Formats: sequence, structure tokens, C-alpha cells
Amino acid sequence: MGSPKIIVFSSLFPNSKQPNAGVFIRERMFRVGSEIPIIVVSPVPWFPLQGLIRLLKPNYRPQPQKIEEQSGITIYHPRFFSIPVLFRASDGFFMALGSLLTLYRLKKEFGFNLIDAHFAFPDGYAATLLGKWFSVPVTITLRGTEVPLSRIPARKKKLLTALRRARKVFSVSDSLKRHVASLGAEEEKIRVIGNGVDLKKFYPMDRAEARKQLNIPLGEKVLISVGGLVERKGFHRVIELLPELIKSHPNLHYLIVGGECPEGNIRPQLEEQVRRLGIEKRVRFLGAMPSNELRIPLSAADLFVLATANEGWANVFLEAMGCGLPVITTDVGGNKEVICRSELGIITPFGEPDKLKFALLEALDKAWNHKDILNYAAANSWDSRVTVLTEEFKGLTN
Repeated sequence: MGSPKIIVFSSLFPNSKQPNAGVFIRERMFRVGSEIPIIVVSPVPWFPLQGLIRLLKPNYRPQPQKIEEQSGITIYHPRFFSIPVLFRASDGFFMALGSLLTLYRLKKEFGFNLIDAHFAFPDGYAATLLGKWFSVPVTITLRGTEVPLSRIPARKKKLLTALRRARKVFSVSDSLKRHVASLGAEEEKIRVIGNGVDLKKFYPMDRAEARKQLNIPLGEKVLISVGGLVERKGFHRVIELLPELIKSHPNLHYLIVGGECPEGNIRPQLEEQVRRLGIEKRVRFLGAMPSNELRIPLSAADLFVLATANEGWANVFLEAMGCGLPVITTDVGGNKEVICRSELGIITPFGEPDKLKFALLEALDKAWNHKDILNYAAANSWDSRVTVLTEEFKGLTN
């Protein structure tokens, strides 16, 4: 087959309408693209009446241009038929069908010989159909959605079908590998390759300058969380603890960085929770921020906290540690594979708010060795991950 020419296939990818969607996929695959030719195909869901839904929800299913370019790499956005809520188990088939013409053209113009999909369903399932139709191997990267989707019988079946058809499967964490293996996936063809951190973007700024930009006094204590504003990420679990935390640390503040994402937007509920608890002056919603600006609030904070219900491998932990922050998070998914030593942070059981509270109190009073944290982040840069990935892709096409 010769040298690899890859179609990166993912419905979650940054675009002009959703610049922060799937940034972790772009970070990973654009680095591969510096070694191997790639083109991105990022299908967009569509159905005839979705314009009516936008009358009530203006940001529902934003439609980017059909072709965009980022950093010299072309991104295609074919539309695929998808009815909201209903028949979601069919999304993989319709995603493949909607992308068929685009890939037909790219096969002639680009000559791709490998499809690299992200998420086992619907993207991986669609990619394996396309791989069959175009007679090229397919790889799938597991990123965490496989855990909740495996609880839905129809999607679990399609997910496992995709993993069976794929030539190679990558997992961002060992816990995710073990999860799909327990469902019946072939463990021997799954390789764990975690995500990395871009230390050119994530490094500690001078704290005084960072706090000056955010108008936070130097003597205050600051918690920060970063992520899409959805229930899964657990911002509300931190907010509910703040009144008790403030009793011990009267100068405590909580920064929330994030906005609407494909999973939804619970900012109104979070703001109402803050009002109900009477802590409006202690919680700041900074909105979504581009990755090259995140180091400002991260450098201004003392601790990073994410009381999440599910993660594959949370890039944001490494990004926080790249800015010198210890991480307090829950024992779900691959979290303790990232926060793997006590000098990096504290792992608490999910669903036990008292233990999360005590972990935060302990962390706020602890003198952390920020040099150890920075060294760990440096050891987890993207370079080593990309080397392994490019070797795998070359092995599949030689």
C-alpha cells in the first residue's frame, strides 16, 4: 500500500462555529499530520426541520462551511441525516452514507489508504463501513464515550461491531481498554496511547500578572475547573461544597472556564445554584476560552478540580499540571492513570461529596512541590505519543 495517507474521521472536531469542540483530537492528529499526509472529514448532523428547533435553541447543531482549512490542513464537513433523540443507533450508518461522496472524491484526489476514526460509535462504526466500501484499513481511538454508550443495548452492539471490524484500536487509557475488553472486544489488538500536553501553550505565567489580568488579589485562594458546561463534568458538585469550604478559607474563589458543547449547556442551572447558595461573589464564569489563553486562569489558580462522572484520558489535567497546578478529581475512567502519584494531586471516590470536600481542604492547606508537577507534565508531552502513532500507521500501510 505504500506510505500512509490518512483520513482523520471524527464528528467532534474544531470548526468555525464550534472552535473548542474536540480540540484534543486536533492537537493529537495535526501533530501526526506534520509527519504523515492527513485530511480531516468531520461529518455534521442534519435533518430538514432543525431550523425550527433553532427558534428555541439558537445554537442547536451549528452548520460550519462544508470545507475549511486549519494550519494548512483541509477539513470537510459532509452532512448526514440524524433525527434528534430518535433512531440514534442508526447514526453510524447515516454518517457513513453522508460521507460517501466526499470520500469517493478524496480517494481519487488524495489517494487515502487508511481511515483513522475517533470514538467507537457512531464515528468508528461509520468509518468501518467506509473502510469496507473503499477497501482500506480502519483504526479507532477510544476516548471515553464508550462507557455510557455501552449501557444502551443497540449502541453497544454497533460499538462492538466497529471494534471487531477495525484493524487496530487505540485507547487513551488502560481503564478504557479493560472496559471494552470486558464487553467482548479483542484485547490483543488494542494499544494504549494516552494524550499529551503542548508545553508551548501550557506553562506557568507569573502569578501576580495572571491575577492582575483577572482582577484577583494575590492573597486569595483560587480553585479552577475547565470543561464543557455539562452535568458529567461536575461543576455543580464543586459549587455545592463552596459554602463549607469558605468557612475554612474565607478568601476562596472558584473560576469556571467553559461553555456550550455538543453534549449541552447547563450554565443557567449552575448560575441558579450559585444564586441559591448566596455565593455570587465567589464564583466567576469566564466562558469558553481558546487553548492558547487558558494558561492565564490556570496560572492564577492554586488548585485544579474536576468532579467528573466519566473520562477517558482528560487532557485538561496535563494542561493544568503544565501550569504547575495539582489536580483534585474523581476515581472514574482513566483519571488515576493521569494523577498517578500523590505529589500530583488527590483522587477521591465519585459520588462521595464529603470525601471531595476533605480532599479540597487538604489540598488547599498543603505545600505542593510545583517542580515535581511541572516535570511530570514535561514527561507527558505530545512528542512521544506522536512517534508511537506514526509507527503504528506506517505499519498498517506497508
